Amino acid sequence: MSTESRAIAGKLLQWFRQHGRDLPWRRVNDPYSIWISEIMLQQTRVKTVVDYWHHWMQRFPHVFALAEADLNEILKVWAGLGYYTRARNLHKAARKIVDEHAGAFPDTYSEVRALPGIGRYTAGAICSFAFNQATPILDGNVIRLLTRLYGIQENPKEKPTNEMLWGLAAELVKTADRLSSGRAPDCAHLNQALMEMGALVCTPKAPRCGECPLQHHCCAYRDGLVESLPNLGQRASMTPRTFAAFLIHRQGKWLVRQRPNNGVNAGLWEFPNVEVSDGTLSPSELLSQMLEPALPATPEKLEHVGTIRHSITRYRITLHVYHTSVPMPKHRHHHRRHSSGTWYRPSELEGLAFPSAHQKILRRFITTPPSTK
Repeated sequence: MSTESRAIAGKLLQWFRQHGRDLPWRRVNDPYSIWISEIMLQQTRVKTVVDYWHHWMQRFPHVFALAEADLNEILKVWAGLGYYTRARNLHKAARKIVDEHAGAFPDTYSEVRALPGIGRYTAGAICSFAFNQATPILDGNVIRLLTRLYGIQENPKEKPTNEMLWGLAAELVKTADRLSSGRAPDCAHLNQALMEMGALVCTPKAPRCGECPLQHHCCAYRDGLVESLPNLGQRASMTPRTFAAFLIHRQGKWLVRQRPNNGVNAGLWEFPNVEVSDGTLSPSELLSQMLEPALPATPEKLEHVGTIRHSITRYRITLHVYHTSVPMPKHRHHHRRHSSGTWYRPSELEGLAFPSAHQKILRRFITTPPSTK
């Protein structure tokens, strides 16, 4: 190990022991609990994850409970975190752990890496946090810290630079392993320190360099490059998309539909909606074109009740929400379920898994309906 790596690793460990956040999944060394937290933390803020993690652990306290659970219930518990493939992969991985490992979470990097939904970063995080193994991690926070610390001006998304960063992360965690007295989980703490420093000190904007224990080692600080690193290239602009969503009411029930089992938001429920591309059709015409042939009766007056705004990945989404009522069908053979969706009471809707934007519609317009209804 180099003298510099030894100094950097030592300062990171000392800083983390004094300043690391007291997060619930850091109080355990159960790999299942840590795995759930790491999957939830992908693309999601720590503040948001804490409550979700507690709720998840109450409902699915161990891998057997998760493996045996119905996917719809899993998606309901996950609802609001987005990127629902993560939840589906958790279910698949839990079943694999039960089937192939008798319910014992695997403790080698290769076996952890082989689980559905677990990539290089997540496998390294689980192995270091749960088993104190010298496996490196590299997420956005760590990339920002390392590019500034070592003055790396190339784009970290490019493969050669990315591999260089993985190598630097590996060197630091292996150095921590060699420095370890055996009494403390230094591999886990080193990786957590890298993440914490990126999240709390070496932030994207207005980094707190004066509080950084690595200031004297930092090439970006020395050369005045802190604000320009990491060099991520030109950021893709947000693409606006506009939808019309329809709240269709019939004697205390609302029409919803389930998305197909492939594609975006697979298996989740939503209110009937359609993308508005050019504005040539009115909301009534859009509804008629999409649903009216399959409805049991002609909808009554269509009324705009509000707007929901939502952003995901590179899309800025606007949903204009419209309400209408339809009378009960004259023929009793018209069942609760038909080609356009299913009629549910509000209490039943609460038990379904909706994507975030449609969950907002449910909370705003049905759970607490506007007076216009």
